[in-house]
Amino acid sequence: MRKLRNEELNRISVKEFKEAEKIPFVLVLDNVRSLNNVGSAFRTADAFILEKIYLCGITGKPPHREINKTALGATESVHWEYHSDVKAAINFLKKDGYKIIAIEQADNSSLLNTYDPKGDKWAFIFGNEVSGVSDEVIAIADGVIEIPQFGTKHSINISVSIGIIVWDFLSKLNILRD
Repeated sequence: MRKLRNEELNRISVKEFKEAEKIPFVLVLDNVRSLNNVGSAFRTADAFILEKIYLCGITGKPPHREINKTALGATESVHWEYHSDVKAAINFLKKDGYKIIAIEQADNSSLLNTYDPKGDKWAFIFGNEVSGVSDEVIAIADGVIEIPQFGTKHSINISVSIGIIVWDFLSKLNILRD
């Protein structure tokens, strides 16, 4: 066994990415402070050919040196949109048929490992690194999913949470590409 060289990975170009059919799965970043977390979201969205990222509130926007540091060029491939008001973005997505899911620890949340996704179009809301997804956003979401945790900390870094959610849903929906 050996590590593959980059040219052996058969990755598509930015032009091919933009023309490719996307997975109907969007990320909504609401008031995310860390530009590194924003860049990581772009990189994950690129890796799985997700449809779009909605950057809301105080969330940083490309082009920015700190976002680019972790995005490694994914801001050029992944389609994104900025909204000052996350609720307006959510209402737009709802009208377009997306199921809106907040990723948060909340009463009556569904645990990720037991959640059985139904539907065709998904929007996942990830909140601020300190305060999480706001109660008013949770109130208008179609559901809340919690990633089970067992240690002493109260949360998982947003970039890690995005990776867990994306991989779990794409696996459960059986739409991972060969």
